[in-house]
Amino acid sequence: MNPTPFDGRRRSRRAPRPPRRRPIVLALLAALVFAASGIAHGAANSDGRFQRRESLHFALDQNVGFDEYSGVRGSRQFEQNVLRELEGAYDRLDALLGLRPGRKLVVTVWAPDLFDERFAGLFRFPAAGFYGGSIQIRGGQRLDEALVRVLHHELVHAALDAAAPNLVLPAWLNEGLAEWFEARSVGKRSLSGGERALLERVARAGGLASLAELSRPSFGGLPAQTASLAYLEAYAFIDFLAGREGERGLAELCGAILQSRSIERGLRRVHRQDLAQLEQAFRRSLGAP
Repeated sequence: MNPTPFDGRRRSRRAPRPPRRRPIVLALLAALVFAASGIAHGAANSDGRFQRRESLHFALDQNVGFDEYSGVRGSRQFEQNVLRELEGAYDRLDALLGLRPGRKLVVTVWAPDLFDERFAGLFRFPAAGFYGGSIQIRGGQRLDEALVRVLHHELVHAALDAAAPNLVLPAWLNEGLAEWFEARSVGKRSLSGGERALLERVARAGGLASLAELSRPSFGGLPAQTASLAYLEAYAFIDFLAGREGERGLAELCGAILQSRSIERGLRRVHRQDLAQLEQAFRRSLGAP
């Protein structure tokens, strides 16, 4: 799920959707993707090929074919574990980013082979999940760390969409927040030494993308290596902001942006600087010329 170097993980990504928020892929592909996933989901439900279980804040649709992958008992235990993890993530999302969706969120878990078959070609890198009106997840035999990270990542996209469905957010913010929250789900509190060293090398060589370049609606149409670096840089910038005002500052920033419907006004309210000034400080922190 990360670019440069591509680490082989199946990346959780936000599916492309037209103008509104960026999650992953060009607008054209986005519209196509969202429509395709919606039609597929509805048809599957009408044919009884999905089974639904609900918790307080989530409706989990599990592809019946998943039983063939993990066994009926295994699939039941798996879905219970997923719902338990999602409810915990919901509480952490409120505590860390001040986001608390007011509606029940739909999560669809697919048998791995069916997920790969149905969504192949949507991204230019392997995907473990994406958001496109609902959270779509590539299932596994157990709730491992990789899946925990995917669930947390996609939950951020879903929560931002629920909070402001018509607000278009740049990819660096949408993905950066999702990457940051994903990292926190496994106890990672900042960039690793390897991640920082990579970004510093790229920065010194003049290879960092500008935030303007990372403001496309999605990273989904990028080649794997390019996308990996874009996700890392977006995460690093959010981590940089968290380091300036503390983690509570991120919750304040999310609230300020959603309330004012302006990234510039939100940044000025919380950080007392505009985006250009903050970007310049971020690049300097990585040794960019």
